[in-house]
Amino acid sequence: MNTVCIQGVSGQTQAVGFFFKNNLQLDKLEAYLANQPAEFIDSGSRLRRDVAYDRLKDAIQHANLEPGELLSETRLSRLLGTSRTPVREALHQLAQEGLVQVIPGRAVTVASPSAQVVLDVVHMRLLLEPESVRLVTGSISERNLDLLKKIVGRMEEACAKGDRITWLKADTDFHKIITEACPNKLLGDTVAQMRNRTHHLANIDSQTNPTRLAECTLEHQEIVNKLSAHDADGAELATRQHVEKLRESLFTRLSYG
Repeated sequence: MNTVCIQGVSGQTQAVGFFFKNNLQLDKLEAYLANQPAEFIDSGSRLRRDVAYDRLKDAIQHANLEPGELLSETRLSRLLGTSRTPVREALHQLAQEGLVQVIPGRAVTVASPSAQVVLDVVHMRLLLEPESVRLVTGSISERNLDLLKKIVGRMEEACAKGDRITWLKADTDFHKIITEACPNKLLGDTVAQMRNRTHHLANIDSQTNPTRLAECTLEHQEIVNKLSAHDADGAELATRQHVEKLRESLFTRLSYG
């Protein structure tokens, strides 16, 4: 991150770049949290830690924060209207899932994996995700199939409107249903964690290559078609092709910046 230096009248140099950029991102985060749906904000009988976890996870995945952006426990507790303890516990869980990272000095930032780590994670997704969908094909419920079809409809509508945030939320919901339906819970949980570690790639993809929204929507529709037909081989292949498209897009960005 570049630092902008301003020379004051007294001759003192003030480093303001880091301060300005992180406050800009926190303003973006504040706006997003303030507009979250009621189901995120209404705690009901849930623990404060769980409410903080759900709201922060949703924001980190969809508020368009940059990798490496600082997350202040004090600021987050104020924005969430809770004490620092639930926020700290939520951040700890998110760190285990790969969405945030703890750096020396106990600071917490949005996860910023290296290029090699991202490539490794995409490789693991390519190995594991198609198999998880294959397993789901034989046991998926009609209710979950209906939900997936409705989610693809949301994707199509968001794509037509150019609504990237709504599309990304639909994408998160789509894959959550599949990973939670996986009869091999360890495999499903591992796939979900790998997706967490590369969630920002979807944000970048939709910003730098808008045509990917339409292409990804069709890829999701193909997965649903194969699941509906209980075609395990077809569902596995459709998922493999979907992740391969992500890898190709990633290689292109790494090669040409």
